[in-house]
Amino acid sequence: MLSATFVLGTLLMVDLRLLGVAARQQAVTRISGELIPWSWGAFAVAVVTGSGMFITRAGTYMENPAFQIKLVLLALAGINMAAFHFGTFHRVAQWDMAATPTVAARFAGAASLLIWAGVMLAGRWVGHLQ
Repeated sequence: MLSATFVLGTLLMVDLRLLGVAARQQAVTRISGELIPWSWGAFAVAVVTGSGMFITRAGTYMENPAFQIKLVLLALAGINMAAFHFGTFHRVAQWDMAATPTVAARFAGAASLLIWAGVMLAGRWVGHLQ
């Protein structure tokens, strides 16, 4: 659970900056550069520990609707991240210090917040549907 908190917490800070809600005086590149490595590290720990839990009852988890939703949301989070980093972020120099980033950046931040909230909720829901 600690790794999930790190993932969500660090992404929350970056996403709120992308939305222009928090840390408006800080460059997006600075915030993301300092926090995203923590997100990746925590995500790696979550994958290892989550895989260990999954292996114990793989068949049960694969039939669980909440687990299926979680996997779909994780895939959407990856697509959102890739679209942002390979698209919108390439032009970050144009809006890096803007108090309110571009519409595309704000959309990516909002989508990330919603998707990761869904991942966390679906993950908690998994244990209640067994």
